[in-house]
Amino acid sequence: MYARLPEMRLFWVFFVLVIGILVIDFIFLPQLWQLISLIALIGVGTLIFINSIRITKANFELRLEHNRLEIVLNSLRDGVIAYDEDFRVLMFNNAAEQIFEVKRAEVLNRIFTLDLAKDPRFRLISQVFFPSLAPVVVRRSNPGVFPQVMDISFENPNRELRTVTSRIIDTKGVVLGFVKVIGDRTREVELIRSKSEFIAIASHQLRAPLTAITWAFENLQKEKLPAGIQQIITNGSISAANLGKIVDDLLNVSKIEEGRFGYTFQQINLVDFINKILATAIEVAKAYKVNIYLTPPKEKEMVITADPEKLGGAITNILDNAIKYNIPNGQVVISLQRYPDRPYIAVSVKDSGIGIPAEDMDNLFTKFYRSEAVQKIDTSGTGLGLYIAKNIIMRHGGQIWAESVISRGTTVNFMLPTDPNLIPPKEIAYGEE
Repeated sequence: MYARLPEMRLFWVFFVLVIGILVIDFIFLPQLWQLISLIALIGVGTLIFINSIRITKANFELRLEHNRLEIVLNSLRDGVIAYDEDFRVLMFNNAAEQIFEVKRAEVLNRIFTLDLAKDPRFRLISQVFFPSLAPVVVRRSNPGVFPQVMDISFENPNRELRTVTSRIIDTKGVVLGFVKVIGDRTREVELIRSKSEFIAIASHQLRAPLTAITWAFENLQKEKLPAGIQQIITNGSISAANLGKIVDDLLNVSKIEEGRFGYTFQQINLVDFINKILATAIEVAKAYKVNIYLTPPKEKEMVITADPEKLGGAITNILDNAIKYNIPNGQVVISLQRYPDRPYIAVSVKDSGIGIPAEDMDNLFTKFYRSEAVQKIDTSGTGLGLYIAKNIIMRHGGQIWAESVISRGTTVNFMLPTDPNLIPPKEIAYGEE
C-alpha cells in the first residue's frame, strides 16, 4: 500500500543510485575503502528507508484524515468556506456550491477582492466575504469577538443567510486563515413571514367586530340601568379593551416581522421623555399599590435620536411588567446614566417583584412566552410586550437584557445610542435568532 506513494518511489530512485555508486567503488577503489563506502551507504540507506516509511505513513494518515474531513464537510447542509488572510479560497463544500450557485473549481485558489463583486457570478459570495457590500446586515455578536455571527439579507433573488466566521490559529496563536459556515435561512424566514401574514389577517378580521362591541358597551354605559346590569356592562367593556390590546399587539408583531412597523426618528431629550412616561405610569402604579421613582440623573439633558411613539411604547411595556408583577407596597426605580467610554445612555428599570426563574431568562424576550410564576399572578397577558420592546430598542441601535433573583425582583436594562449613525438603516425582526 505504501510503495505506491511518492515517498516510496523516491526511495527506489535512491536505491538505484546507491547500486551505481557501489559498482563504481568496486571498480576504482581499494578493498578497504570499498568496505568503508559500503558500510556508510548501508547506514545512510537504512536511515533514509526508516524515515521514508515514517513520512509515508504520516502522509498516508494525513490524506486519510483529509478524505474523512472532506466527506464530513460535503455531507453538511450548511456551506463551509475556508480561506487565508488574502481571501484565497482553500475549501468549498457541496452545500456552498448550492447556496452560491457556483462550482468548486471556479472558486478554489481564487483570491476574492472588492472588484470581484461586480461579476454577477460571484456577487453573492463576495457580499458574504465583504458584508459591507450586502443590502442588509445584522450583527449577532460583538465586533472583534470570534466567532462572528451575522445575518445577511439579499434581494433579487431573495436570500436570507446566517454566517458564522471563526479563525484558523496555529499552536503559537498566529492567524492562518478563516472558516465561514453559511446557513441558508430563506425558507425559515419565509415561513415566519407567512405566519405573520396570517396573524395580521386574523387580527384585521377581529378589528371590525371588536370595534362594534366596544361601541355598543360605550353606549350602554351611558344608559340608566340597574346596578347589576351596569356592572356586567363595565366588565364587558374592560374585557373588550383587553382584547383590543391583544389585537393591537398581534398587529404590531406582524408589522415588525414584515419590516413595516414604521419609524419616524427625531431628536428628543431622554430625561424629559421618561419623566412624561412616568407621569402616566404613576396612576397605574397607584392602582397596584406600587411606588415608582426616578433616580435623578447627573445631566438634565441627554439627547438621542428616536421615534417617540415607538420608544414610548417599549418603555411603557417594561414599566407595566415591573408594576403588574410586583408586590403590594413594592417599588419600581428607574435610573439613567451615560456610558463614560461609549456613545450610549444606559436605562434600568428595577422592581421589587416576584422575580424570574433562571431557566426562564433565555426566553424572556421571545414571542408568547410567559413563565409559570407570572401566569399565577396575571392570566390575561399575551407574552408579546417584551418581544415588541426588544425589537423597538434594537431598531434604535440599542441592546436590552434582564437580571433577576426569585422573590427579590427583576432589573430590565437597555441602552440607546447618542450617535445616530449607530441606528440600523433598515427594519428587521429581532428575537427569533
